[in-house]
Amino acid sequence: MMKYQRRIFAYIHTLVPSRSDAEDILQETSLTICEKFSDFKEGTNFYSWACQIAYWKVRAARKKYATSKVLFNDEVLEVISQTRIEMEEELDHRHSALSKCLQKLNERDRRLVLVRYESGHNVKAAAQASGRTIQGAYKALTRIRKVLFDCVSLELSAQNI
Repeated sequence: MMKYQRRIFAYIHTLVPSRSDAEDILQETSLTICEKFSDFKEGTNFYSWACQIAYWKVRAARKKYATSKVLFNDEVLEVISQTRIEMEEELDHRHSALSKCLQKLNERDRRLVLVRYESGHNVKAAAQASGRTIQGAYKALTRIRKVLFDCVSLELSAQNI
């Protein structure tokens, strides 16, 4: 479960408008996965199985979001879910390429990106962690995003993906 937790969260967050709601659904999904683990067939795709549980948890939580201004109908929810499943392999390749590209950054730039995105912090916190001003951090992030985009594109094209 721990190996796939971030990916399951990302899947849930594509279907749910708010991060805190996605975190709540992840907790409920995790509990259900533990409760139903004996139903999982060894040798099959754990991530897909877990995402199916998450999908049903999202659908169950929709009643809670009924008063929200942004609420996808069931058809849109199904299309988003199916698209995410269909793109799983491509997303895995992109994630792998991004990991390689992050390693190519200098330590200061890598720290800026990791603090900003992995920890869920804002640019101010990332600026402090990397020894930059806020304005400098915004400029650096713009530059680093372009470098990472180009690097990932090059990695994927080298792998014919």
